[in-house]
Amino acid sequence: MPDFDPKQIAAPSGHFIGGRLTPGEPVIDVLRPSDCQPMGGIPDASDDLVDQAVNDAHSSWRASGWGTRSPRERARVLLRWADLIDRHADELARLEAVSSTRPISEARTFDVPFTSDCIRFFAECADKFGGDALPTRQDSLGFVVPEPYGVVAAIAPWNFPLSMASWKCGPALAAGNALVLKPSEMTPFSILRVAELAIEAGVPAGVFNVVQGRGQSAGAALVRHPLIGKVSFTGSTHTGAAIMSNAAQHGTKPVTLELGGKSPQIVFDDAGDIDALAQRILRGFTSNAGQACVSGTRLIVQRGIADRLIDAVIAKAAALEPGPTWRESTRFAPIISEAQATRIDAAVQDSIASGAHALCGGEYFDTAGKGFYYRPTLLAGVDRDSRAVREEIFGPVLTVQTFDDEDEALSLADHPTYGLAAGVHTQDIGRALRAMRRIQAGTVWINRFGRTYDFIIPTGGFKGSGIGKDLGREAFEANFRYKAVLIDF
Repeated sequence: MPDFDPKQIAAPSGHFIGGRLTPGEPVIDVLRPSDCQPMGGIPDASDDLVDQAVNDAHSSWRASGWGTRSPRERARVLLRWADLIDRHADELARLEAVSSTRPISEARTFDVPFTSDCIRFFAECADKFGGDALPTRQDSLGFVVPEPYGVVAAIAPWNFPLSMASWKCGPALAAGNALVLKPSEMTPFSILRVAELAIEAGVPAGVFNVVQGRGQSAGAALVRHPLIGKVSFTGSTHTGAAIMSNAAQHGTKPVTLELGGKSPQIVFDDAGDIDALAQRILRGFTSNAGQACVSGTRLIVQRGIADRLIDAVIAKAAALEPGPTWRESTRFAPIISEAQATRIDAAVQDSIASGAHALCGGEYFDTAGKGFYYRPTLLAGVDRDSRAVREEIFGPVLTVQTFDDEDEALSLADHPTYGLAAGVHTQDIGRALRAMRRIQAGTVWINRFGRTYDFIIPTGGFKGSGIGKDLGREAFEANFRYKAVLIDF
C-alpha cells in the first residue's frame, strides 16, 4: 500500500443509533495526531441521547430476538461481518491510520486483520460453551443456564481503536447481547464504518449502537443507565476506579476493566543473543510510541550483561525515525495529543530532577510543530520512589535497574499498584517458571514480549491493572449471567 493523502480521507461523523448514522452538533474538535491538523468534529452525547441509544438497543434486542437466536445463526452473522471488514481492509486501515497513532503499515497488517479475526474467534465460541449439569442428589436434576445480560456498555480506548473495540464487540454480540459502544473522543471515526458493516452483515439494526462524546459526560451516562446490564472498559486505572464506583451506585452491575500497567522486563544473564534481546526490549516500550497499557517500561537486567544490553538498546533506539501515520515507511508513531505529550515530558523531567539521568532521549523530536513525537528515552539511576518507576507514563520511556540474583530481580519487578503484564528472558526453564509463579501480573511472557493472534489466551490484570478478562473463553463467558435451576423428580 503506498502513502496516501490524509486530506482525501472523508471521516464519518455523528452517532450510530438504530442502524444508521445520526448527526449531532460537532462540539468536540478531532485533530490528526500526526500533524495536529483538524479532521472534523463530533457531538458529545447528552444524557437524553445516551438514553435514546440504550433504549433503542434494548427494544431492538427484544424485537429482533438476537439473544434467543440459535448460536450458529449468530455466528454466521458475525462471520459475515468479519469477511466484510476484510473486504474493506484498505478503507478501514487508512481511516484508522489517519485519525490515530497507528502507522498505515501496522493498521493494514495488524489492526484490521486482528479486528476481523477477533470477531471470528468469538463467533466460533457461540455454540462451543454453555451451561453445566451439576452433581445433585439422585431424585433431582441441577443445572446452570447462561443468559445474555441484554444491553452491554463498552468504552474503548484511543491507542488501538479498532482492535480494542473488537475485544468488546465480539464476545458481547456472540453471547447474544446488544451493545452500546463509546469510542474515545480522540479516535471516534473508524468504528462508525465498522458499525455500518455490522448492519450490512445482518446484525439487527439497533443491536449495535455507537455514541460519541467525552468520558465524563457520554461515558458516565452510559455506565449509570439502568438498562445497562454490564460494563466493559479499557483505559486508565483512575478512570476504571471511577467507572467501578459509578456502576456500583447505579444498579450494582458487573464490570470488566482492563487498566494501566507498569510492566517489568526481567533479563537474566543467560537470556541469549544480546542483539535479539535488545530488539525485543526496544519493541516492548516503543511500539505505538509506548502508548500501550502492556508496554514493557521497566528493564530489570542482571548486572553481568547490563552494559552490553543497554548499549544495544540505545543504538537501536537512535535509529528510530518518526513520521506521519499515512507514510508507508513510518515505524515510530506520534503521541496522540499535546496534552499527552506534555504529561510524558513532565514525568521524565520530574524523574531527572529527582536523581535519574537520561541515557538517551528525554526530549521531543524536532518536527517543526507538525505533531508531537517523543524520543525513545532510557532513564537510569531510578528507584522505587522515582516517578518514572511509580507511574504509568504511556510514552516511549524505559527505566533501567540492575540486579545480582533471582530474588532481587523479582523483588524489583513487584509493583505496589500495577500487575498487568511482565516479561521474563532466560534459557533456564526452572528459573522462568519460578519467576512466573512469583510475579503478580495477569500475563507473563517468557522469551517474548507482546500479544499474538492466539485469541484463546485471555488478557487482564491484577491489582490496580483491572478486574476480569478480555479475550479467551473467559471474555465470552463474562458476557452471560448464570441462572441456577434445580428440579425435583
